[in-house]
Amino acid sequence: MKNDRVQQQLEHLKSVRSAERSQETVAELRRALRDKVNLIVAKAAAIAGEWQEFALLPDLLAAFDRLFVKAAESDPQCWGKNAISQALKDMGCDDSAVFLRGVQHHQWEPVRGGKSDTAGVLRATCALALVQCRDIRRGEILLHLVNAVTEDDAKVRADAARALEHMGGEDAALLLRLKARAGDEEVRVTGQVLESLLELETVAGIPFVAEFLQHKKEEVREEAALALGASRLPEALAMLQAEWTKVQALGAGAVLLRAMSTSRLDAALDFLLQQVRTARLRVAEEALQALELHRESEQIVARVAEAVAGREELESVFRRKFA
Repeated sequence: MKNDRVQQQLEHLKSVRSAERSQETVAELRRALRDKVNLIVAKAAAIAGEWQEFALLPDLLAAFDRLFVKAAESDPQCWGKNAISQALKDMGCDDSAVFLRGVQHHQWEPVRGGKSDTAGVLRATCALALVQCRDIRRGEILLHLVNAVTEDDAKVRADAARALEHMGGEDAALLLRLKARAGDEEVRVTGQVLESLLELETVAGIPFVAEFLQHKKEEVREEAALALGASRLPEALAMLQAEWTKVQALGAGAVLLRAMSTSRLDAALDFLLQQVRTARLRVAEEALQALELHRESEQIVARVAEAVAGREELESVFRRKFA
């Protein structure tokens, strides 16, 4: 039966992956890339990308081209094209025509109650890959990224923000600022936009992102705080501490403490430990919960245990969070 053959071939490819790379195993992948079953093609492409097997680039490109013919039939759910585009990106392919084809592809497939576009992951991967292409004008890449950062699929919008970050330059930074101001129905996309802007502008972007700490939506305020923490910039930590001083009395400081912990800065750790030692119970518990991020570090856990010592009301929280 067909399903049995597919399963057997997938199992065989697992053994190929664990085997020592050789002319024979590369030939096995080449045969799999020519298979009519998209799952087999996807598995072979993933291994080729992991191995960085440049000898298979022509085979990957040929398979990619083939899977666009009657795409919904030859490659349902875009599994093959997704894996190939990721492999090509990881292998540094800089042929813009390949990724332009993917970033513009929509594949509508039947679902209960209508149709669904299954090509979102493909477009997202190709948007990121366009950044590494040198045979296309910067302005044209930005044009496609503007389309991607405003399209229907949230993953594509988030990865387009990452692509703008990787592009660098004032023009990319301005596009990220514009997207942040325009907002997004998915708060995680706004979070990625703010994080990418800070990665691109560093200290210069802190005042802009800090404005979102005052946003009318709590979820956006949280994303802004976490973006500042993720930047790991001392100036961003200072901004978070200043904001926490203003709002903690209102019971709204927990996310700011988590953001400080996310920064992994020594100054943030010292600040949180001080709250555990001396703050009133609610704040101390919030600081302790924020420190849970570091539970895999024996050294930090030992410091947390030392801070908790003598505060019996915190010991049960410590045991539960750091056991």
